[in-house]
Amino acid sequence: MTDASATAAPGDVPTGNTYDKYGSTNPVVRRLMDGFEGTLEQLFSQAAPKSILDIGCGEGVLTEQWAERISPGRVVGLDLDDPKLASHWQARGRDNLELRALDVTAGIPYADNEFELVTATEVLEHVPGPEKVVAEMARIASRYVLVSVPHEPLWRVLNVARGAYLKDLGNTPGHINHWSKRGLVSLLAKHGEVVEARSPFPWTMLLVRVG
Repeated sequence: MTDASATAAPGDVPTGNTYDKYGSTNPVVRRLMDGFEGTLEQLFSQAAPKSILDIGCGEGVLTEQWAERISPGRVVGLDLDDPKLASHWQARGRDNLELRALDVTAGIPYADNEFELVTATEVLEHVPGPEKVVAEMARIASRYVLVSVPHEPLWRVLNVARGAYLKDLGNTPGHINHWSKRGLVSLLAKHGEVVEARSPFPWTMLLVRVG
């Protein structure tokens, strides 16, 4: 993400975040997020799930929206054990929504085909062993997997252009994996049919049919 006007100090944001992208008032960031959210909505609507496992759910913003949308369908969100995340989760009470702490790199304890849709939005760039996580997502999904990641090397170029993270050649803190659109398609195509490959600037977003 390219928000040069983040207002939160590093200690004020939960695990995996450098700022609140959903709450940003920066007009450039809002335009980018509108493109991201609009594309995500299109792919979500195409998947039309009745149950969802959301990996790396963060504060649970999207997860709660999805739970409201498909109620009473089951929705589970997973992320790392972090008191800041937990404080957000406490405010997101819905009968069909469960938010729980789990390190998915150690395995995901759900059955084969347990959820119609398994998602990971802005997550895979952060996790060690992303191939294993993607394989687990495909195992658990009965119909679709939906993922988004920063489009590289465009993401880092944009960071450098705005003078961010220059010491790390524009790499956002916490990003340990980097994919071009072709590279992400190659990774996900091992587990199903890539039915949509979109590029909302500056991201790559895929919908994969696994069932």
